[in-house]
Amino acid sequence: MSATTTLHSVSVRPALPADEEALGELDRSTWSTLHAVVPRPRPPYDPFFDERHRPEDFLVAEAATDADGKRVAGYIRLVPPTPLACNAHVRQIQGLAVAAWARGAGLGRTLLRAACAEARRQGANRITLRVLGHNTPARALYASEGFAVEGMLSGEFFLHGRYVDDVLMGRSLAP
Repeated sequence: MSATTTLHSVSVRPALPADEEALGELDRSTWSTLHAVVPRPRPPYDPFFDERHRPEDFLVAEAATDADGKRVAGYIRLVPPTPLACNAHVRQIQGLAVAAWARGAGLGRTLLRAACAEARRQGANRITLRVLGHNTPARALYASEGFAVEGMLSGEFFLHGRYVDDVLMGRSLAP
């Protein structure tokens, strides 16, 4: 799809098992040293969904385009950060991806807002995430949506010949 693709409408919905192939392809196509701490995926590919990455953990953005109708344009993964009861009021974003053809249309922001709404629906009053220090575009998006830096693990990862910070961000979900 070309960079001039027009997105006519975007909807966000819970992921379905049938989304596995599209989400796996999206995940592989958006792999980048900007955000990945694991090596680039190589065939044969692991399933996108597994016991730790269940369909119910994901929200999917679908976009209607001028070229080929409605298709998966992005996802966000929202999970409890731990299984502890004392931490049940928190949800954590553990993955956000937007297809290259759909970037620049606000899908990342739409998914982020949908995740906050879903976290509230689940009874959470706080949401957190981790982002690599050099991922300036993601950090700017999160900050613009009310996330603040709450901690930093300096030099936590050694990626591509250099040390990279792990930045912890969070925000309240109170109205």
